[in-house]
Amino acid sequence: MTHARDERAALCDLFDRLGPDAPTLCTGWTTSDLAAHLVLRERRPDAMGGIAIKPLAGYTASVQNGLKAKHPYPELVDLVRKPGGVYALLPFLDDAVNTLEFFVHHEDVRRAQPSWEPRELSEDFERLIWKRVSSGTRLMLRRAPVGVVLHRLGGGVVLGGPRGGARVEVTGRSAELLMFCFGRQEHARVELTGDPHAVDQLREASLGV
Repeated sequence: MTHARDERAALCDLFDRLGPDAPTLCTGWTTSDLAAHLVLRERRPDAMGGIAIKPLAGYTASVQNGLKAKHPYPELVDLVRKPGGVYALLPFLDDAVNTLEFFVHHEDVRRAQPSWEPRELSEDFERLIWKRVSSGTRLMLRRAPVGVVLHRLGGGVVLGGPRGGARVEVTGRSAELLMFCFGRQEHARVELTGDPHAVDQLREASLGV
């Protein structure tokens, strides 16, 4: 098993346990919406454009709603549980692309529930997450209004956001820094230090891929 497969399986188990109407951190989406999104992402490449390109978002939303209407919730979860499309044919691509995707969405469901706490991840998974965060910081923080200095507990520093002006230091474990950089600032267990106005700007910014 890979970390991508582990996170996929854990997310689907949580989907099964919570049912179709549980909240998530994805604004306006329940667990059934998130499951339909993940099916679309792997099995409907014609509709993927709207995930990142606003003019195509209407078509993507209509396909996603169509998947929800066509498949009962248990079927949607079963479709998520098994890699689809190119990821079924190329397991190495599943690991490369889906490790962070499924980790973040697993946390999107976990952290929307009452009394959640961060998971204890293996050291190799923490290192892998930090490696991916380090290489993707410029992309994930491209809309940051201030400079950002990420400090990983256990070692590691990386810069993102604008090069000039105010800077905010963000300190936490790899997984928490990932959630922060993916736009889940409110639900990331990190410490922010810097000018209070700059900190507020960063907390409210639209971050992520």
